[in-house]
Amino acid sequence: MERVRDVRRLPKAHLHLHFTGSMRPATLLELADKYGVHLPEALSGGEPPKLRATDERGWFRFQRLYDIARSCLRDADDIRRLVREAAQEDVRDGAQWLEIQVDPTSYAPRLGGLIPAMEIILDAVESASADTGLGIRVLVAANRMKHPLEARTLARLAVRYADRGVVGFGLSNDERRGFARDFDRAFAIAREGGLLAAPHGGELSGAGSVRDCLDDLGAARVGHGVRAAEDPRLLAKLAERQVTCEVCPSSNVALGVYEKPEDVPLRTLYDAGVPMALGADDPLLFGSRLAAQYELVREHHGFTDAELAELARQSVRGSAAPEEFRQRMLTGIDDWLAGSDHSRE
Repeated sequence: MERVRDVRRLPKAHLHLHFTGSMRPATLLELADKYGVHLPEALSGGEPPKLRATDERGWFRFQRLYDIARSCLRDADDIRRLVREAAQEDVRDGAQWLEIQVDPTSYAPRLGGLIPAMEIILDAVESASADTGLGIRVLVAANRMKHPLEARTLARLAVRYADRGVVGFGLSNDERRGFARDFDRAFAIAREGGLLAAPHGGELSGAGSVRDCLDDLGAARVGHGVRAAEDPRLLAKLAERQVTCEVCPSSNVALGVYEKPEDVPLRTLYDAGVPMALGADDPLLFGSRLAAQYELVREHHGFTDAELAELARQSVRGSAAPEEFRQRMLTGIDDWLAGSDHSRE
């Protein structure tokens, strides 16, 4: 029988983690108490909320819960705490590199404006990285529910801070609204400024959404991307271009994109040669962090330790980590696979 290694000891990069969604549930309870914010049972009951976002009502509820949690982040200390704790959780799960995604417009009203918010976030990232040893960078994300002009403003802001730790530009929220091409200028600004393009696509909408990310936004990575499995020609295109899909299996099931963990088409993407980076998305709302995604793939999709190691390599290759950082992680992955540290047999 194959010996099964501890996935928490597997070096990996975490490329799909949202800012507020990275919060520890206990931290949310403390901050809500601090600011007198009433939390609904879905956020205070000790269990992940029951969510299903495949219809508009379900997505609205998901966004409402996220907005309530975000309202508990009100000053620089709260931001520093959130980033530090997110880093600690990722280190515990074996991550050596994190690219955390944030829309600074969501925090600007309480932090003194867009630029002060960005400064506070980047200072928190630098401090957490120094404290934990985790390499951390930021991906600035526009909201596709807002006007494309706002996305252009954010793209310029992201480029302005490219030398302070911003490595990419994204597009989040309900991909069923509007067209990716409406945001093409914002992504052109980001790409021209040297940033990686990583919009969401292929989660709530089908394969066409992923194709739009490639054709209209010049995506080097796609947030989620799992619905590409519905189109073999698109899979071949992703594999040929080596576009990494940031796959978040627990999130896909929690939001009703797929009924069961085994329904997430991980094996289809893997066998087609599409690079994947497993991500936790919003642990606060979905109840599981990074290592649990690797356990899910092992348990429900039969991935061997050698295949899990290859997934970890794909996460590293899809990252914006400097070359020396990448090589250190890749060597660590080889050591994990070759080593004798096993959690169970």
